Amino acid sequence: MTAPSSHTATPDISPALPASAPQPHGFLLPVVGGAAVAHLLNDMIQAMLPAIFPLLKTNFALSFGEIGIIALVYQVVASLLQPWIGLYTDKHPKPYLLPFGMVMTLIGIALLASAGSYAMLLVAAGTIGVGSATFHPEASRIARLASGGRFGTAQSTFQVGGNSGSAIGPLLAAAIIIPHGQGAVAWFMVVALAAILLLLRLTHWVRHHGSAKAKSLSGKHHVGLDRAGVIRAVIVICILMFAKFVYIASFTNYFTFYLMERFHLGVQHSQMFLFMFLAAVAAGTFAGGPVGDRIGRKAVIWISFLGVAPFALILPHANLWWTAVLAIVIGLVMSSAFAALVVYAQEAVPGRVGMVSGLMFGLMFGIGGIGAASLGKLADSYGIVQVYGALAFLPLLGLATAFLPATRRHHA
Repeated sequence: MTAPSSHTATPDISPALPASAPQPHGFLLPVVGGAAVAHLLNDMIQAMLPAIFPLLKTNFALSFGEIGIIALVYQVVASLLQPWIGLYTDKHPKPYLLPFGMVMTLIGIALLASAGSYAMLLVAAGTIGVGSATFHPEASRIARLASGGRFGTAQSTFQVGGNSGSAIGPLLAAAIIIPHGQGAVAWFMVVALAAILLLLRLTHWVRHHGSAKAKSLSGKHHVGLDRAGVIRAVIVICILMFAKFVYIASFTNYFTFYLMERFHLGVQHSQMFLFMFLAAVAAGTFAGGPVGDRIGRKAVIWISFLGVAPFALILPHANLWWTAVLAIVIGLVMSSAFAALVVYAQEAVPGRVGMVSGLMFGLMFGIGGIGAASLGKLADSYGIVQVYGALAFLPLLGLATAFLPATRRHHA
């Protein structure tokens, strides 16, 4: 619920963030929406990389293991940098890091479009990873500042922008890059330029209104956990993140290969199935935040993991039609947990929004990258179909949710 305010501000923001008179304690949809759109553009670029793996595999005669190393470089660079960037900016705010990070992504796209060797592909992937590491903790902070206390809703809105971009990226790759070759990657530089302009406007809003928003939210946070509780929560969150993002990595990086091998689909046809899965992930993410604000974070996490387990177990044995249906259901249900996990961690360690956001997104990228590389090696040894059969048991690790300690709300 938003609280009324007697003070009316006149923010100096661009048409992308329409000028209005927002209540200091209210949910600022133009700002949260702007952060979500920026997330969409950022993750559209990130999703383009795994979407062109079949093209790179053919052009450079790569193995599944070498494909996995490209994903590992990108995701490990992003995962290692994010918590440190968040920790540093918690103490020393640097609003212009946001557009600077997107400039790094722009450079990475140019390198990827012109790469003539496997080594240059790795450099390009790492550069794009630097851009992603800078973007996520800072943009997540902006969404929280503009939440008006509806932290789950703001986080899920922000995250659904990223998931929507992840769903659109493979479609654009199939339509633009696959038919025209590696050089067509350069068209994504237009997306990066648009994101830079939007992030400059968000940065302008933070510089003028961020401090006031942080003060208005100071009475809404939780008191957090003691040291033992934090340690236990971190261990459980790591287990849950491992289960979620290794399983998600199997789809984002190898679902097209699975469909091509098991059902003999072409690259573009299999990309349509990947789009359906990623679109379902976006929809599930959006639902998870508001539901978590109402029924609690742990309840959403329980539903996300144990609700998806039976569908995951059936997937490796389904025909093509049921594979599409099950992939959509899995994407919807499993994706609802991420916003709940992020907000739960922010409540467990209040006052460290950047560090916690960076750590959570860093874990996401790191676990996804290690999972992608490991799955590539396993696919080379045992076949991608057999790997999917083994992965079906991962969601059962959601039983670890029982050990998450409860966070306590601060009462003014």
